[in-house]
Amino acid sequence: MTNRAGAPVVVGVDGSRSALDAVGVAAREAVARNRPLRVVHAFIWPLFGVPLGPAPVGPPDGGLRNEAERIVTEAVAEAGKIAPELTVTGYLSDGAPTPVLLREARDAALVVLGTRGLGGFAGLLIGSVAVQVSARADCPVLVVRGEPRADGPVLVGVDGSALSTEALGFAFAAAAQRDTGLLAVHAWLTPAPIGPGDVLPLVYDVEALAAEEERVLAEALAGWSQRYPDVPVTRRLVPGAAARVLVEASASAQLTVVGAHGRGALGGVLLGSVSHAVLHHGHGPLVIVRRPAA
Repeated sequence: MTNRAGAPVVVGVDGSRSALDAVGVAAREAVARNRPLRVVHAFIWPLFGVPLGPAPVGPPDGGLRNEAERIVTEAVAEAGKIAPELTVTGYLSDGAPTPVLLREARDAALVVLGTRGLGGFAGLLIGSVAVQVSARADCPVLVVRGEPRADGPVLVGVDGSALSTEALGFAFAAAAQRDTGLLAVHAWLTPAPIGPGDVLPLVYDVEALAAEEERVLAEALAGWSQRYPDVPVTRRLVPGAAARVLVEASASAQLTVVGAHGRGALGGVLLGSVSHAVLHHGHGPLVIVRRPAA
């Protein structure tokens, strides 16, 4: 779990309603984690060599750069309304959204993004900037989708991999902060042929397979309940495809946490497979953890 001393929560803004929703979530996350909030706008227009200042015959506060500064100022003010005690700073960074946010992620505890945007974050749709940043960021990325639920557990996908352990750490901390329970889900499938001519037994010992998958889940959770004794944990071992299982379970969760890649039933949780499917089709805020914290 990322625990960089003094690292801020970073939120990307572009003036859209989706970005302001992300600011609200980011402000609450920063307060819960006792972190400062850094509001960032990627100012892409310098890359195109267009005039950035006011037009010669226009108002002095016109122009693209002034508009970008207003976007940051508005977002900082919005965060202040939600959490007056929060330390909030605004930053206007020249560049395209993905590189700007990836640079910010190097020194962040968490990056928060909306799902669709305008202007400097043009194309901030699930499948573009959110996917690229989630796949490459050096810290967890929280993608805000729709109105967050006020109830329900924190859902985490478990497969026993290193990133699954990191996802569990994030999920337990989030459940403790929210004073809610944790739903740990491990999806599993019966063996499948891996190539032409591969022969599999006609009969599976389903109970033995289930027992082995239960062991994987139990070992992954070992120690976390002692570290977070006030977080009630529900274990769910589900036969089926991980993407479908997690998408369905996210409908009743207030936050979903997955590793960006894994193994076993969550094998290949790269953006483009399971985590990509949950990002596109799941419900509510989603946190994607790409790598163990340094």
